[in-house]
Amino acid sequence: MRLALIRIKLMQKTIRIGTRESQLALWQANRVKDLLTEQGYETVLVPIKSDGDIDLVTPLYEIGVQGIFTKSLDIALLDGRIDMAVHSLKDVPTQLPKGIMQAAVLERGPVKDLLVYKNDTSFLDNPEGVAHIATSSIRRKAQWLRRFPNHQLHNLRGNVNTRLQKLASEQWNGAIFAAAGLERIGVRPPESVELDWMLPAPAQGAVVVVCRESDDYCREATAPLNHYATSLCTQIERDFLRTLMGGCTTPISALAQLEGDTLWFEGSLCSLDGTVTYAVERTLPLAQTATLGQEAAQEILQQGGGHIVAQIRNAGV
Repeated sequence: MRLALIRIKLMQKTIRIGTRESQLALWQANRVKDLLTEQGYETVLVPIKSDGDIDLVTPLYEIGVQGIFTKSLDIALLDGRIDMAVHSLKDVPTQLPKGIMQAAVLERGPVKDLLVYKNDTSFLDNPEGVAHIATSSIRRKAQWLRRFPNHQLHNLRGNVNTRLQKLASEQWNGAIFAAAGLERIGVRPPESVELDWMLPAPAQGAVVVVCRESDDYCREATAPLNHYATSLCTQIERDFLRTLMGGCTTPISALAQLEGDTLWFEGSLCSLDGTVTYAVERTLPLAQTATLGQEAAQEILQQGGGHIVAQIRNAGV
């Protein structure tokens, strides 16, 4: 028995969890840390600055957004400086770097976008009026312009707190945020309203843990953290995104929801100015959803969505 305990102790290691340095990223990493600690694992956080956190001025679509928030952590993981990394799943490219695997997806939080407004929301009742709205998300811009074509959109970069501070200092009517980000760190202002009509980004509200494919210890440690329904739904949404060959430079939205043995899916692709939208909705038995994301994307392409993707790619956006 004594030798067995010594052997188990020797097999244990302190799991180094890589994370970005923002308050939200640290909240997510600490959530994973707490869950692993509950299972008896020793853990430590390793903050790493990402390229997306360094340049807070240039719009994401101008600095090669693919993996902008995950690249530094990927390198640290492959270099062996950390053992796993925690990300907002919507920031993760649909193709992971060679040697890195998705180890677990935590139970999803709120999926909706919301508007934080300055004074009132009267401008929302006047589609023909003019208002100034801030967001750097191509998806949010396109859907907003589809509903409010006369509004002026402004770029807004930085972590959640930085963006809230920027909104307070500018003469804007409001700014768009993910509800999950504001609520997780307790900074959602009373002056906010959920945008029920805005379809979220694929995997919005979900947190993912990645590790090296060769790391059996971390893979086994994180397996109990995986939430089946969230993992399934976000995979379908990301299959939809990947099949459309889109990223944060393309206005692609998707949401899958599992209710019992039935899965409901809605996805869309918009032109940059919101004037053209292709959409698809599906409701299927769980057993028939293996290729749902790809099939929904193919339907969008058959409707003519491929022209939008080609135009955006040719424009270098």
